[in-house]
Amino acid sequence: MNVEGLRCFLGSKLGLVVTLFLAALGAYLLWSHTGHVLAAAPYLFLLACPLMHLFGHKHGHDHK
Repeated sequence: MNVEGLRCFLGSKLGLVVTLFLAALGAYLLWSHTGHVLAAAPYLFLLACPLMHLFGHKHGHDHK
């Protein structure tokens, strides 16, 4: 999915509903399972580092 398609989806009513549902689900999980979320936080941070390295760089592709 390209960026323009994502912007179009997020600007639609369905995109708003999906975004609000995911935000409510995240708030519920954080509220009711705070201990589990805090226990998993260091592992999620360590997992995010290689993922950001892999997907954050273009790995040698020229962008001229």
